[in-house]
Amino acid sequence: MLSVIIPASNEAGYIGACLTALFASGPLGAEAIVVANGCRDATAEVARGYTEAAAAAGWRLVVLNVPEGGKPNALNRGDAAAQGDLRAYLDADVVVTPDLMAQLIATLATDHSRYATGTAQIPQAKSAVTRAYARFWQRLPFAQSTAPGYGLFAVNAAGRARWGDFPGIISDDTFVRLQFDPAERVQVAARYDWPMIEGFTALSRVRRRQDAGVAEIDRLYPGLLAREAKPHLSKAALLGLCLRDPLGFGTYAAVSLAVRLRRGQGWSRGR
Repeated sequence: MLSVIIPASNEAGYIGACLTALFASGPLGAEAIVVANGCRDATAEVARGYTEAAAAAGWRLVVLNVPEGGKPNALNRGDAAAQGDLRAYLDADVVVTPDLMAQLIATLATDHSRYATGTAQIPQAKSAVTRAYARFWQRLPFAQSTAPGYGLFAVNAAGRARWGDFPGIISDDTFVRLQFDPAERVQVAARYDWPMIEGFTALSRVRRRQDAGVAEIDRLYPGLLAREAKPHLSKAALLGLCLRDPLGFGTYAAVSLAVRLRRGQGWSRGR
């Protein structure tokens, strides 16, 4: 059985589309667990409004309303409530295609430890800055690597046994991905929409958070980043990317510079 755990903090405007797409996967005998954590909006109420739609689609829907915020705690609360031996962890603003969950279930049906995700696509952004940044970012080694898993990752029972509770760190997705060797990470063909944050300031905040998360993992779990195995970006390859998309490169470089100049001032969620 597949349990899809969805941590959601102030996601009233997104959780409906997320659940609608998930239940369009069909009657998989699966469950969705929405963990509304630290919300100041109607996330939990909106999610509960999909109970009948879930049942009609052959899904079980559980909505937990947790007063305290924090994604690691939300993930752990969702895990504690989950009944499935297969676990998928889905961001509340992600929209999956109808065949994705079935492909993940098929891929995870093995006794060997396995990590799986779909093929991410970034929807057309509203702001020109985000469109340029996203266009360039998608050509970088991490985005081009196999099964990067941003916004959605799934593991089977043997894979979930690789770690205990989610630690109180920034980058839970990186932490989980690096519990697996590259050969154990699988990317299925089915797609999902992963929206990128809008605007220069928000991009800088999120990028600062991402950089801080990687640095934290390197500090707390020495050697873990060696499992990343993403392709190396040579100076020649970087120059080629710059020449093909100078506007995208300039936008990406400007965000990177803004992060460096404000390093040490902490990070906050961009949306």
